[in-house]
Formats: sequence, structure tokens, C-alpha cells
Amino acid sequence: MPGHAPLAPAPSALLEPDLLAADPAGLAEVGRLVTELTREAAGALRRRSGPLPALTPDELSRLIDTQLPDGPLPRTGKGRAAVLALARSYAAHTVDLADPRAAAHLQPPALSIAAAADVLASVFNASVDTWDSGPYAVELERRLIRSLTGLAGYGPGADGVLTPGGTASNLQALLMARDAVLGDRADIRGTGLTGLAVRPVVYCSELAHFSVARACALLGLGEHAVRTVPADAGHRMDAAALDHALTSRAPDEIPLAIVATAGTTDYGSIDPLPELAALARREGTRLHVDAAYGGGALFSDRLRHLLTGLEAADTVTIDLHKTAWQPAAASVLLTRDARDLAATTGLRVAYLNPDDDGAAGYDGLLGNSLATTRRADAVKVAATFLALGREGVGAMLDACHDLAGHAAAAVTAHPRLELTAEPVLTTVVFHYTPRTGADPDAVNGALRRRLLRQGTALVGRTDLPGGGVRLKLTLLNPQATKTDLDELLAAVVAAGEAVESTGEHL
Repeated sequence: MPGHAPLAPAPSALLEPDLLAADPAGLAEVGRLVTELTREAAGALRRRSGPLPALTPDELSRLIDTQLPDGPLPRTGKGRAAVLALARSYAAHTVDLADPRAAAHLQPPALSIAAAADVLASVFNASVDTWDSGPYAVELERRLIRSLTGLAGYGPGADGVLTPGGTASNLQALLMARDAVLGDRADIRGTGLTGLAVRPVVYCSELAHFSVARACALLGLGEHAVRTVPADAGHRMDAAALDHALTSRAPDEIPLAIVATAGTTDYGSIDPLPELAALARREGTRLHVDAAYGGGALFSDRLRHLLTGLEAADTVTIDLHKTAWQPAAASVLLTRDARDLAATTGLRVAYLNPDDDGAAGYDGLLGNSLATTRRADAVKVAATFLALGREGVGAMLDACHDLAGHAAAAVTAHPRLELTAEPVLTTVVFHYTPRTGADPDAVNGALRRRLLRQGTALVGRTDLPGGGVRLKLTLLNPQATKTDLDELLAAVVAAGEAVESTGEHL
């Protein structure tokens, strides 16, 4: 056509029949690629000697720059060989969570069945915001949520949504609390918080996750709206202290929510849910339970009693990528009353979920979520429970709970180690006691970094509220053994003794 340049010839890659993953030829190519990539990764893993690469951050940075001289976005592709090289280097230098000496974070090794199902979800790239963007995924998530709300003790009017993580789940829960409590006082969604005659506040334990304060900042309440309540000797929110805080609050303060923690990040401790629920009812405020860590106890006959009172919560966060061993991310927000979701996120947009499509049954899950495009994470979760059942997943948590008990006993028995708290779930908090007069906090911080630099062991760290460095084992590998833990603690002691003798980084 005059005035138009001729079309440039298509790059040869665009003509390959296996270019697109969901095409039959592409699906076969995905299988071949996954086989090749995992073979390369397995070879690199066999040469590993610990859960981390024995490199400093600077050394790893230089290595990657050497391997990728044109960066990760080169102008011209280098084909399959470059991808296989990436797989080898990634496996050689990433964290190996299946190594029993990896025990730092709430970051478990993913289940094989879940990872394989996740590949399938990626191949088809469905989104659950609209029914026609992922019909099977939409219906699967609805059924998954229904099963989880039943396990939490909710009735048929409950609902929920899968989210990218516990931080997102907590944010949405507090958004729902804000709108529910303040909705009768002002048009919060339309005009914001300006002109309110009251000051909204949120109560949580001093050990609550930082996402509570972050959510308050994002919701316009401000971090200063958070009222932290002291923890008791068992690292649980002190219900009597909360009662006092509620009854002595300023006349213009209105509580939006009490946020209970079921599985604190540092101790795995679980706040007294029945007592907090009673206080929430008395004050006419919301109870949100952040069970990102402890929610997995729902699958364990042995540990389920720890969540007594959960059914009284208005909303619950559970991270399935923690104690259900899912590839990240797979968090879920459950709500006792589905109408709370509709009031807060029940958006209708003509090009996604028009009213007449909804009336005909063609509604997706856009109205449940703060996100629009949202992947089919229900596939990997459903695959896991279909393969293992709730009993199988619960047995994994029980095994990790047993490991925590063994580790705590081993710490108590060792002359150079001191236990900080008895484990509740799968976390063991302790510290190394120096033989010399060296600063114990400096020694404990330095011994952890020594283990990181050597790549031989990965242990966590926390600081006590009143000061004091503590080491932490977060045990989420159900195939680790008692011998593995004995060796891990021996490595901690050896690192502590080496730091003392050399004065390394003190």
C-alpha cells in the first residue's frame, strides 16, 4: 500500500510451531525443556556442599556479571544453550531449601507435585479475574475456598480469595475492617478519611508481623494508628493488657480491628484466640487472625487444637506456601461473611464482568480480589491435597513439630547453647553462650554470618524486644532427621568457637 513500508520478515523464532506453550507442539516442547532444565539443575545440585553458595554477596555479584556480560536482556538471543547455562548456575548458587541444614526462614522446600502442577498452570496462563479467562481455575478456586472456610469453622455464608502472600492478605483484611467499621460514619471509599470525628486504631501484639503497620500506612490510617499490646511469658498477646488498652483508650479513638497472631514469626506462639474474640465482640470491633504460619495446624489432628477460637474471627490469613509446602506464592484470606468482600472489592467493570454476564453465571473472581490479572494458584494447591490428602499434609507438619522438640531438647542439653522458649509449632529460638568474655550478641551475629559465608548452614536470627541477639531454627523440612539437626547445632557451636578464637567480625 502506498505510503506504508513493507512488513519486515518475521524472525525465525516466530515461525516455530512450538513457540507457544499451550499449543500441542508447545506443550511437548515444555516437557522437553523442563526435562533438560531439571537435568542441568540436578547436576549442579550434586556438586553442592550446603544450602547456600560459599560466596560473599560481592563475589556472587561479580560471578553473575561475568556469566551475563550483556546482562539478562541481551539484544540478540543466544538460544537454548544460554537457558541451560542459566539453569546450571541458578541451581548451583540459589538457596537449597531441601538441604536439612537450611533452617532460617518460613520458607519450606516446595512439594514436587505442587511444582509440577504449577508448570501446568503457567503453560495455560489462565487468569481468574473473569470466567472466560480461566473457567476451570475459577471454579477450582471457589471449591478450594469453600473447603478451607469449612476447615476454619465458618458456615455457608463464608468466602475468601487466594492472594500473593500474607502481607497482601492482611492488607485486604484490614481494608475490609476499615470499611465495615467506618462505613456508617463517612463515605470512606469515596472521600477518604478526611473529616472523620474519630481516630481509627488497630490493636495487635508487640510480636505481630510488620505487615500490620504497613497495611495501616497504605490504608491512610498511618502507622501510629497501631496500638501494640505486650506479650506474656509465653510470647502471646496479653489479653488482660489488651482489655486495659481498650477500656482506657482516648474518647475519640475507635478500634477498627484486633489483629491476633496464630504463629508469630519468631516463636510460633499463638495468641489466646477465644479471649481476644470475646473482647472484640464486647467492643463491637473486628477480629482478624494472622495465621500465615500457624494456619497449617488445621490439617493436623495433633496441632489443630492450637487454633481453638479461630471460627470466631471475622477474617483469617493462611499462607499455604508455608505450612502446606506450596511454591510461593499461595496465601489465602478467608472471611466469615462473604458480604464483606462484596462491599470492599466487589467491583464491576463492563469489559470484565458486566452485570448481564454475571446474572447468566459467567462471573469470575475479580470482585473478591485487590488484583485484576491473577494466576491459577488453586491448581497446585488442589493437586497437593488430591495427592496427599489433609492427613498427608498434616503429617508433614507433625514431623516438623517433632524435629522442633528434638532440637529444643538438644539445645537444653548442650553447655554452650541456651533455649529461649519452648517451641509451639516448628520454631526453636536459642543462643550460643561464649566461653570467653566476648559480647554474646556480637558473637551470635558473627557466627551466623560465618555459616552464611561458608555456605554450610542457614540459621535464622531475631532480636529480643528488650535487646539481645537470638538464633532461630525454622524447621519446615519434613524429611530432615534428628541426626541432621544434631549436626546443624554442632555447626553452630563450631562457628561460635571459631569466632571467639579468631575475633572474626567482633
